[in-house]
Amino acid sequence: MVPGRVLALALLLGVAAPASAEELTLSVAISMKDAIEELGRGFTQARPGVVLRHNLGASGELSKQIEAGAPVDLFISAAARQMDELETKGLLVPGSRRVFARNVLVAVKPADSRLDLARPSDLLDPRVKRIVIGNPKTVPVGQYTEESLRALGLWDRVQGKLVFAENVRQALDYVARGEVDAAFVYATDAAVRPGRVKEAFRPAEDTYRPVTYPVAMVRESRHKALAQAFIDALLSASGQAVLRRFGFLPATA
Repeated sequence: MVPGRVLALALLLGVAAPASAEELTLSVAISMKDAIEELGRGFTQARPGVVLRHNLGASGELSKQIEAGAPVDLFISAAARQMDELETKGLLVPGSRRVFARNVLVAVKPADSRLDLARPSDLLDPRVKRIVIGNPKTVPVGQYTEESLRALGLWDRVQGKLVFAENVRQALDYVARGEVDAAFVYATDAAVRPGRVKEAFRPAEDTYRPVTYPVAMVRESRHKALAQAFIDALLSASGQAVLRRFGFLPATA
């Protein structure tokens, strides 16, 4: 990320807070958007004067922002890889990392699609012209998709059909608008577009790494006690209940 983009993020996250407020900035994988916003409302209601700032995006892009010095207190990733990279570089608070939820990969199609997509090999049907996935360079859902399609022997065979999205919600929007024939997203994302997308199939879970959501405190956080309180809220019974309502699975099977 160029320095100007880090500055822009810093300015965006620093506006319009009451002078007495304690702010906590969360960089959140966009697939967690709805659940974290819901959990955050309960968190701030119980703590008058606390303001949460949500910085949403693909986990790879969020981790790059943290590497570049963006003012972030907590990082919530949709994969271990991005968290591992930050941890290796010493950018996280030691011992603060926890896995708090899981998800699964699904293929979806437009709700009015007449294509019969019941299994991964159906993607080879010549009537399937465009398949959107997250960009594997920065988007965890794209990385999981690539792993699965490679394991199934399909990755090289569908290259001409692939369209790369910047994050999982963009992939979902493509299929919801009927601009592509199929998309790979998480089960929880498919559930937020009822009537516009429908699940086609689920790749076997042994064809890709488990989809886990780790959270950790960023080393440069100036609100470590509050950040730890948010981690505790994620792991609490009430926090886990919120995650279940949005379709997330518990951290351990």
